[in-house]
Amino acid sequence: MPDKPEGRAPFLMAGGGTGGHVIPALAVADELRRRGHDVFFVGTERGLEAKLVPAAGFELKKIEIGGLNRVSARRRLTTLARLPFATIGSMGYRTSAVFSMGGYVAGPAVLAALAKRVPVVVMEPNAIPGFTNRVIGRLAARALISFPETARYFARGKSELTGLPVREEFFAIPPKPRGDRLHLLITGGSQGSHTLNRASRESWPLFRAAGFPIRIVHQCGVNELEAMRQAFAESGLEGEVTPFVADMPAAFGEADLVVSRSGAGAVSELAAAGKPAVLVPFPFAANDHQARNAEAIERGGAARLVVDAQMSGERLYALVRALAETEGELERMGAAARQFARPGAAARAAEILEAVAAW
Repeated sequence: MPDKPEGRAPFLMAGGGTGGHVIPALAVADELRRRGHDVFFVGTERGLEAKLVPAAGFELKKIEIGGLNRVSARRRLTTLARLPFATIGSMGYRTSAVFSMGGYVAGPAVLAALAKRVPVVVMEPNAIPGFTNRVIGRLAARALISFPETARYFARGKSELTGLPVREEFFAIPPKPRGDRLHLLITGGSQGSHTLNRASRESWPLFRAAGFPIRIVHQCGVNELEAMRQAFAESGLEGEVTPFVADMPAAFGEADLVVSRSGAGAVSELAAAGKPAVLVPFPFAANDHQARNAEAIERGGAARLVVDAQMSGERLYALVRALAETEGELERMGAAARQFARPGAAARAAEILEAVAAW
């Protein structure tokens, strides 16, 4: 661990709005702090960073900026008008290097760093980079990626396959032998997924009528909680419906199969845990990156992809039964999932930031 000489500039963490941007950046920030470095974040008042960053003990410098991709013309014009001011404001930050998770929040800090010739390290967890990382990708000092095919968006020789920082508890999940019933985990993320809620609910009478031995844990979010709980109670199936899974590693550990969206965080956790999956990409994700993520995982043999518009109770029931009743299939998929796992991503990101820092 390097010493921290007096006067050494801190590291700047850029990227906010969603947990997919903030949580991995916090993991890298924690590692940098453990190594003796000062770290601060840039973000907005309305993003998830406003809650998570101060709670983790880091300073958050707030800026006023909005998105450019998949927004209304009025909002795009507002953002373009604010961008120069936010970038000029970011020029005043004294920093050794910038770590960017992408997203509109990262734009001003990254542009300011590039103008000042401060090194920028980007982490791109999706198969196709987001708007900010695509724009500045070839100017980055290093690019940390999760899929080999993503390297083409960055300068030759500047990318490294590190994966996304994932909690160590996921890597510690051992392979699970099959019991007398299938344990199925369905998760639509913290807000829940209407598509997964509807398909799951439609599938319950089918599993019940077939007498298929199954236990279902369904994380549905808060909006449809009461209706989902009532319908599940009436189904007579074993399991539970919950608005939020507090201990996701434990839920993964109990599952034989996971049905999920395919954001970067979700697929990284599935890989770390070595869990077979049915992936239903969110169809309105920027640049359709969830579909590209799911396609990469399916090509590797670790998942089955179902398009959102085609996910129904009948489709879910048939696919779960086919996977469960094909000898050794879930075990093969789980082993394939682990091939995508990249332990130590936060530590490697910290090492690279130290290596490129303008000291």
